[in-house]
Amino acid sequence: MTPSLPATYTEWRHCITEVCGIPLTADFIQQRLSALGNPHNDMTKRFIALYGKPHWQQTKQWFMDALNELDR
Repeated sequence: MTPSLPATYTEWRHCITEVCGIPLTADFIQQRLSALGNPHNDMTKRFIALYGKPHWQQTKQWFMDALNELDR
């Protein structure tokens, strides 16, 4: 069975921090936002091809939400 894509910020955050064990640091978030913000980046093209533009846009927003949490 293929795991489903996260549908909420909470699910996404759990996947990143708990399942993958990646801390959501400011540096990591900025790196991902930079890559995801460039539609010409090869990995971004692959992401869009695999998951679609709506999920790409949502993922960028979730990274922004995570960055905003760090600022609190």
